[in-house]
Amino acid sequence: MAINLNPYINWRGQAREAMEFYQSVLGGELNVMTFADMGGTAAEVAAAEGESDWVMHAALSVSDSVLLMGADHPKHVPGEPQTQQVSISGPAEDGDTLRSWWEGLSDGATVMQPLEQAAWGDSFGMLRDKYGVDWLVNIGGAQAG
Repeated sequence: MAINLNPYINWRGQAREAMEFYQSVLGGELNVMTFADMGGTAAEVAAAEGESDWVMHAALSVSDSVLLMGADHPKHVPGEPQTQQVSISGPAEDGDTLRSWWEGLSDGATVMQPLEQAAWGDSFGMLRDKYGVDWLVNIGGAQAG
């Protein structure tokens, strides 16, 4: 059995910009559906709130095992988007790709822990990107570089 657990991130009016940024960093194919695209009641409510072009659902398919999803949290829906965290990990063999993603995500980010060798032997780093999402990157068994 193959199971994938995919992060789903919520913003307030920044979903398209953020998902396009992630596509520029991670690659892959991005599909975006706005509230207006949905039609019906969802589109009517979004239009009344000035949110027609907000993202109802976006999916960035990077590979068979990497799928990042996201949406805008409408104003009329109770609650607020919270700080969200995405963890990316892989073996040393994928270190170049993971370092490249780290560098891309670092654009405009606050680095909380540089990507460097950790006490447990892997390379590990943490940052909060320019869209308020915390990213943890772990390269298994890799030397810092």
